[in-house]
Amino acid sequence: MNAPSEIRQAAMTKSNPMQTFLWLLKREYWEHRGGFFWAPLIAGGVVIAIALLSLVVAEATAARHGINLGGMNLDTIAHNMTADQIAQFNAGLTVGLMALSIPIMITLSFVVFFYLLGALYDDRRDRSVLFWKSLPVSDLDTVLSKVVAAVLVAPALAIAATIVLHLAFLILVSAYAGLHSVNPLPLLWNPAPLLAMWTKLILLIPLNALWALPTVGWLLLCSAFARSKPFLWAVAVPVAFGAVMGFTHLLQQLSIPSAWYWKNIVGRILFGVVPGGWFDIGGNGGIRALSTGDNVNIALDRFDLVNSLLSWNRILGALASPELWIGVAAGVALIVAAIAFRRHRVETSV
Repeated sequence: MNAPSEIRQAAMTKSNPMQTFLWLLKREYWEHRGGFFWAPLIAGGVVIAIALLSLVVAEATAARHGINLGGMNLDTIAHNMTADQIAQFNAGLTVGLMALSIPIMITLSFVVFFYLLGALYDDRRDRSVLFWKSLPVSDLDTVLSKVVAAVLVAPALAIAATIVLHLAFLILVSAYAGLHSVNPLPLLWNPAPLLAMWTKLILLIPLNALWALPTVGWLLLCSAFARSKPFLWAVAVPVAFGAVMGFTHLLQQLSIPSAWYWKNIVGRILFGVVPGGWFDIGGNGGIRALSTGDNVNIALDRFDLVNSLLSWNRILGALASPELWIGVAAGVALIVAAIAFRRHRVETSV
């Protein structure tokens, strides 16, 4: 049984609308598996390839200069480390692993951005929208399935690829250490910081989803509205509007800084799908300890950048901020507008 017939059958099951919605999500995954599944894995594979090449170069350089990495006893080093030193090492490991994840997060941002731009435009361009509209599936369910795919499914797969990348990198480094008779287990494979980091990344998916709603709504609206070139509509309209207001000094006349428009309007509707865009509205979290005068806390907070940015205080501060919920309201309004255009627009221009 193929996907359309399965969706039709599920849609005919009046008593189980959730099954219909799940089949719509599966449709989005089947049609965009390359971006959702393979793109983050490929990005992670490139990172591992670069890391492997770096280790090969490091080994060749060490051999050329007579540097011997063997004989290190990490068990003794780990045993003699203080609690603060262990915390610093775990923080450094977390920062390093998160830095490795940046290519996956960038890939996710591009995938979701262009997925949303084509979500309601591509099936109008190839006229397959007529077939999908013939199914007993509402436009509301269709659009919401695309929203969920963009803000939940794609990020969840990217987080899974991130975890795979972290494990692959740790295995690679461990194998390299093993070649030099070094046991990396006491330091590299401490499960507590790894599980804490991965758990927090998973729990941040809903917060990133809320922050991304203005971008999701705007891109879906452009995808549903534009008869051609939705990318130009999505980008050129807010940029041109900002340029006009800058030339006319309209914002200054309203006592609004021009930077406010570019940050809170253009930034929110074009770059909201970038994970962690809410960092600057969160609480101070661990960074607040910099003012306590405690030398140990100062050192830890300066070094533990990731835990400072992803502290629970910062996350709760973001959830309590008006900027987040105003953006959610705007995003919902834009999604409702996209659904309305989806109901009435089936044509594109060539």
